[in-house]
Amino acid sequence: MKDTFQLITDMNSDLPLNFAKEHNIEIMLMGYNVDGTEYLTSEHPENLDPKEFYDRMRKGAVTKTVALETELCRDTLKKFLDQDKDVLYIAFSSGLSSTCQNSMRVAEELQQEYPHRKVRVVDSLSASLGQGLLVHYAAGLRDEGKGVDEVAKAVEGNRLKFCHYFTVDDLHFLHRGGRVSKTTAVVGSMLGIKPVLHVDDEGHLIAVGKVRGRKQALTALVDHMEKKVGREENKIVFISHGDCEEEAKFVADLVRKRFGIKSFLINYIGPSIGSHSGPGTVALFFVGENRIEK
Repeated sequence: MKDTFQLITDMNSDLPLNFAKEHNIEIMLMGYNVDGTEYLTSEHPENLDPKEFYDRMRKGAVTKTVALETELCRDTLKKFLDQDKDVLYIAFSSGLSSTCQNSMRVAEELQQEYPHRKVRVVDSLSASLGQGLLVHYAAGLRDEGKGVDEVAKAVEGNRLKFCHYFTVDDLHFLHRGGRVSKTTAVVGSMLGIKPVLHVDDEGHLIAVGKVRGRKQALTALVDHMEKKVGREENKIVFISHGDCEEEAKFVADLVRKRFGIKSFLINYIGPSIGSHSGPGTVALFFVGENRIEK
């Protein structure tokens, strides 16, 4: 039994569109701004090719994120409610954006308009393909025939097992996004320091370590996985990257050799997150016992 309700997420999940279509996941678009031009609007409905987006960042383009449009959220949920379907929207972390709070207000209004249907929004407390992996988990439960409330409860109960570990190649992009000081960015870049970051229980992006050298930073992601995975089974691991696919594959190879995992989904980090993390970011997502850093 499939499709007991409509599963929805947003572009911050970084799920490939063909993957979303295959699993009947609706992806809400989110705008972004590059050198003053807003994309994914009525004036500019097209999305930049990921390589072009990151190439423009490398050349100094000023990129900004745009919060989820309330009307777009309303229209997307309403489309499926009008088809007499229940809906579950798994939203970008409330610790990183106002998207979730805004969509919850929309859902409350629509629940009043459609009292015979169920309108649910769950805060993923996740980002990028960590959010995507959580949505993939929800899709699996839905495809087993579970209803919208049962899946929403399972997502809320298990979301803090979905672990995120990132490293970036250029600290200046984190500085521009307010994540590190200018001094840290300059000195760290001179010394070849690479930070390791994760997403905590409140959905915030937090630095958890630093190493010297790119290869060591990529290996550190897998070291953190080894500490966290415990007894949890990972049939598939998700990896996202800021236009550095070969390094994402390097991380996949390390995971394969260390844990015997054979199935991976590798995709670009989209503009909403990539605007802050920059080219060269690599992120590893898996199911662990918890997110707590000791």
